[in-house]
Amino acid sequence: MIVLDLPPLTVLLAGPRGFCAGVDRAIKIVEEALRRHGRPVYVRHEIVHNRFVVERLEALGAIFVEELDEVPDDGQPVIFSAHGVPKSVPEAARERAMPYLDATCPLVSKVHRETERHFARGLHILMIGHAGHPEVIGTMGQLPQGAVTLVENAAQARLVAVPGGVGLSYTTQTTLSVDDTAEVVAILRERFPAIEAPQKENICYATTNRQAAVKAVAARAELVVVVGAPNSSNSVRLREVAERNGSPRAVLVQRGADLDPALADGCRVIGITAGASAPEILVEEVVERLRERFSVTVEEVTVATEDVVFQLPATLRRPAPIAG
Repeated sequence: MIVLDLPPLTVLLAGPRGFCAGVDRAIKIVEEALRRHGRPVYVRHEIVHNRFVVERLEALGAIFVEELDEVPDDGQPVIFSAHGVPKSVPEAARERAMPYLDATCPLVSKVHRETERHFARGLHILMIGHAGHPEVIGTMGQLPQGAVTLVENAAQARLVAVPGGVGLSYTTQTTLSVDDTAEVVAILRERFPAIEAPQKENICYATTNRQAAVKAVAARAELVVVVGAPNSSNSVRLREVAERNGSPRAVLVQRGADLDPALADGCRVIGITAGASAPEILVEEVVERLRERFSVTVEEVTVATEDVVFQLPATLRRPAPIAG
């Protein structure tokens, strides 16, 4: 049998990539709740936007629901996802005496508290983000209806109408494109020079670092593969950033089996990155998928080192018996 030599392919692995501290914390909250309370625990919405993660937690005993009315009054806890929830959700849980754990990313919670402070000072808030995204729904749901106006893009920023006679501030979804958001903010500042900015940039460190890393990879790559879910905002942004920063093509896949390795035919160098809710095992799957067709050489391209860790909620840090 004749074994043909496989064509060479250099794979640039963007770093940082994959899990951020908020995602890691949210997953650990579900795991620890299962350890303490036993099966099942309930999770409102996907804990993070990744089917592999969700299916793994389902196998351990988590039940994912869309709304609290799907949760029985059986004394088992419900967990709120990393994206955050409107204030009405924990209020509804308390009304039913339903135990709950909040897995909202601390950086999203920071946005919530800052938005509340601006509202308390009489400011109207412009939120830069994507309509329908759970994080946007959660942030806008911290305040009364009408207190926040959503601005999705530069075109809306040029046209948005604001209430008269009140001051303005803006906030942002934590997983946006850094470059797109800068454009929107510049337009708002030109239109409303007195608008107040967040005390600190609201696009989170993980989003910023992953976009910087994919820019470094895209400048050298003929194709960029982003590992992540189609409903993951930060993953979709990574694909867009890659295409805007030098890569002729960028694709989004959920795992190795979803990638057609023939996409890399004719390429000498490709890049791979992963959204903040995609585990490293899925990146490894993509590399192995490429090895079926190419002789792969892997090179790490690291632009930042992350050492951020978020603690679990206090109730899960206290010693407790393991559920039987």
